[in-house]
Amino acid sequence: MGHLSNARSIITAYRRPDPSSQPVLLHEPYRATIRRAPRKPLILLPHTLSEVTGPVYGPEDITEGDNDLTHQRGGEPLGERMILTGRVLDDNGRPVSQALLEIWQANAAGRYLHVKDQHPAPLDPNFTGAGRTLTDENGCYRFVTIKPGAYPWLNHYNAWRPAHIHFSIFGRAFATRLVTQMYFPGDPLCAIDPIFQSVRDEEAQQRLIARLDLETTQPQWALGYRFDIVLRGREATPLET
Repeated sequence: MGHLSNARSIITAYRRPDPSSQPVLLHEPYRATIRRAPRKPLILLPHTLSEVTGPVYGPEDITEGDNDLTHQRGGEPLGERMILTGRVLDDNGRPVSQALLEIWQANAAGRYLHVKDQHPAPLDPNFTGAGRTLTDENGCYRFVTIKPGAYPWLNHYNAWRPAHIHFSIFGRAFATRLVTQMYFPGDPLCAIDPIFQSVRDEEAQQRLIARLDLETTQPQWALGYRFDIVLRGREATPLET
């Protein structure tokens, strides 16, 4: 495969990903896709000036403590503390700096702080379940949070979602966004979860699973997990359907 070179770096040609590395848009075991999957060919919409030039995110959009979900309500939430770190990379492995990362998740009991989540699990008054941060010059990010619990959903009989954290990654404008979900190693629910299984390629599935990181772990306080995000190419992190 050819290479494009310049004075600063060597950039490999774009490597188109295998379709099986992204979720199937119409995946019948995941019932919501039956209603919302596209039925007609996509229509190309040209970008307008506002989509290309703005909004522009910067440090002024993030306040101190936005990335620490354990200190947002004045008290400490219940559950297993975790430190979540990683890098945001392009398809050539180069860091993406100043990317806006937002996460949202259930609490340790498996319940979201959301009006539509009314299943009989307790809310935690000290946990909002949402945070955000910007990547640094090396593409690195860091969150402190609580490991979410599994929760029931109405997709099929006795359906339970594995523990997961939602990620939204913005570039410098709304037109550049990736939304995905991060799972945890060794979770048996992943094998029977239709959302996770909508990604058919096993190697791509592994890119959705964080790995235990003892270097980040703080003894007697919190376990560390690492989750790197690749924006496109053959090693791209699968999207959320």
